[in-house]
Amino acid sequence: MAGSATGRVLRDRTAGLFLAAVVVSGFGSSAMSLAAGIWVKSLTGSDALAALALFAVWLPVLFGPLLGAVADRLPRKPLLVGANVVMALLLTTLTAVDSAGRVWILFAVLLVYGVAYVLTDAAESALVAQAVDARLLGDFNGLRMMANEGMKLVAPLTGAALYTRFGGDAVALLDAASFALAAGLYGLLRVRGPRPPVAGDRKAGRSSGVRQVWGSPVLRPLVLAGSVTMLCAGLNGATLYAVVDGVLGRSPAYAGVLSAVQGAGSVAIGLLAGPLLRRLPERVFTAAGIAVFAVAVGLRALPYDAVALVSCGLIGVGLPCVLIAAMTAVQRETPDAVLGRTAATAGTLMMAPNAVALALGAGLVALVDVRVLLPLVGAAALLTAAWLVAGRRGEAPAGPRVSAAET
Repeated sequence: MAGSATGRVLRDRTAGLFLAAVVVSGFGSSAMSLAAGIWVKSLTGSDALAALALFAVWLPVLFGPLLGAVADRLPRKPLLVGANVVMALLLTTLTAVDSAGRVWILFAVLLVYGVAYVLTDAAESALVAQAVDARLLGDFNGLRMMANEGMKLVAPLTGAALYTRFGGDAVALLDAASFALAAGLYGLLRVRGPRPPVAGDRKAGRSSGVRQVWGSPVLRPLVLAGSVTMLCAGLNGATLYAVVDGVLGRSPAYAGVLSAVQGAGSVAIGLLAGPLLRRLPERVFTAAGIAVFAVAVGLRALPYDAVALVSCGLIGVGLPCVLIAAMTAVQRETPDAVLGRTAATAGTLMMAPNAVALALGAGLVALVDVRVLLPLVGAAALLTAAWLVAGRRGEAPAGPRVSAAET
């Protein structure tokens, strides 16, 4: 059954084009994400500015509800094509960044990069909900996660190698080509005509996404659990080099091995998420993933290489579960008119804590021994899993969303 469901997703023309676009654009974006920091560091010599390069991409996520509302008011297919074309053109301007005085161009492009990501992610979530059978949304989102994580295994190393050999220009042009190809793939999509305008939609604004998440007994607990889990994930991520050096006694380069193992775990759960979501209630699937993540985080405090490798693999398996389940529920439960802003709002509520926790964790690592901090973070995540399961009592099982055409 699992294979047939995955096969149906892969054989579906629209789903296949979406996944191909994710792979193509994800490769370029992942390559650029690492190279941008290296580029800034090499030109300015500043670690702070290098870290700020990644923050510039993350900043627009904080404005997800507003950008999601914009995505809901624009034709979705043209938005996907146009945003990718704009990014392809903008990235070519980075060939002019050849000195510290021109680094501002890179930061400006990265900021637009983040805006385009939020807009296209919202539009894509809405189009996927239209095009993919509701019973297969979990499979699609799992495969999408697998594609994203798979690119993270190879693309950053490719970007770093390309930067070392040819410079930042080459990475920027590679990313520009990936956006151009993604625009072409989105242009091949066959989607329904533009939805009819909804009365009061313009007045609903960005707050309607918040109301949709908070007012839904299905979405609210999943998104709240996602927020807490991603906060814990950020704290865990901030301890990476402290674990590598202080706990395992390894060189900083060993962090790449641990990251690769975590990525492999995420690829595995991406393939299994759809079948598991059909067999388990969403809260149980999510809570199980959070519990696996929680135990694995606590295990990272032990000074054994084998335990570190296993725990990183388990983090890769457990952490994506809450994101896959929450976004699948958003696509299934949300009316089309506000789907873009609801998806963007859910993304903001879940991903913003991760960015905050990375900064907070950097300070905590300096004050608290990671062998104490990691078990505490794991315990907090485990309590979140327990709360999610306990709150399931009396919950009616969620069924596939029924479109207007089916009623």
